[in-house]
Amino acid sequence: MTQEELIERITGQVLSKLKTVQTGTSGTSVKEARGISGVAVTDITAVSTAITATTGNILTPASIAKYIDHTLLKPDATLDEIDKLCDEAIQYGFYSVCVNSCWVEHCAKRLRGTGVKVASVVGFPLGAMDSRSKSFETRNAVENGADEIDMVMNIGMLKSGNLKQVEDDIRWVLRACRPTTVLKVILENALLTDSEKVIACQIVKRAGAHYVKTSTGFSKSGATVSDVALMRRTVGPKMGVKAAGGIRNFETAKAMIEAGATRIGASSSVAIVTGKSSSGSY
Repeated sequence: MTQEELIERITGQVLSKLKTVQTGTSGTSVKEARGISGVAVTDITAVSTAITATTGNILTPASIAKYIDHTLLKPDATLDEIDKLCDEAIQYGFYSVCVNSCWVEHCAKRLRGTGVKVASVVGFPLGAMDSRSKSFETRNAVENGADEIDMVMNIGMLKSGNLKQVEDDIRWVLRACRPTTVLKVILENALLTDSEKVIACQIVKRAGAHYVKTSTGFSKSGATVSDVALMRRTVGPKMGVKAAGGIRNFETAKAMIEAGATRIGASSSVAIVTGKSSSGSY
């Protein structure tokens, strides 16, 4: 059995247990589905290891820069640090900078004409704010120059089985975006079972967002290769998958891409593309 067939079999088993929740209405089914997560973890980890070892793409530190959202989300970030973030993004050719919404307008002005995009987080890092508040924050960030929005899913509602409210929350944010705005939804995988990750991915895809994202970088742990592989198999080949949290070197970033990530969120971006050591926390 090939690694792709194994991923397909495992995800098929997960999804078959979740048929009754795909309409987004049944909290009981969420709890019932959790029973298979222990099986999925072992198998998908093995698959991800195989993917990391065998890839048809040749990735180099220089070529990986175009995958990276150069990120600075710490609460004590200063103006000088934000300016440095922007300058590094220009220098190394990172895809975007990802910042808290108070810095969006400044970054948009500093990066104008450079080709580097601006991403803003919304409902960060807990995801528990009211949908109208997320919508307002999104609209304000977009008006100030954000090209992309990384919103945190309502994790508590998902775990409570209120799947329609989770989807509606995403739709509130999507409606506040422009047609050209890219919307990524952060699942915070460290707080979810494998079955809940699959459910979350299906909800995000159905709501019309463009990416699923692994982590805020502020919870128990960040991105794992096994989670990226599961998310990729669940959403299919066309939707974006962003790996973020704890990616501090080229080898880890490469493994995430080989597992199916199409974007990397990192504060250690310079270390990833140069091989230098880094103290980045995201």
